[in-house]
Amino acid sequence: MSEETIFSKIIRREIPADILYQDDLVTAFRDIQPQAPTHILIIPNHLIPTANDIKASDEKALGRMMSVAAKLAEEAGIAEDGYRLIMNCNKHGGQEVYHIHMHLVGGQPLGPILTRQS
Repeated sequence: MSEETIFSKIIRREIPADILYQDDLVTAFRDIQPQAPTHILIIPNHLIPTANDIKASDEKALGRMMSVAAKLAEEAGIAEDGYRLIMNCNKHGGQEVYHIHMHLVGGQPLGPILTRQS
């Protein structure tokens, strides 16, 4: 897998994005194809291709992703009603960019997380 992703360029601000939060560990920005009124991506600043590649040394960045999600949900006014945090892994999990990222989705009732397929 590549060491360079579109997210790497967003982190370095080489391509435009609506960045809502950035520190030394994580970056958060609005999804360009939102699936709900609030749809934000939260990513570690160093490349971790998939959830399968997470190491113990990544725990601080992953914890920061969670605390930033809570902060952004509060700022967006969706914390009280609720929201969903989603991280996809590999092809069958729906991962499209191989730089782990958490989707913060809310602002409307989201329904069941999965639907049964025959």
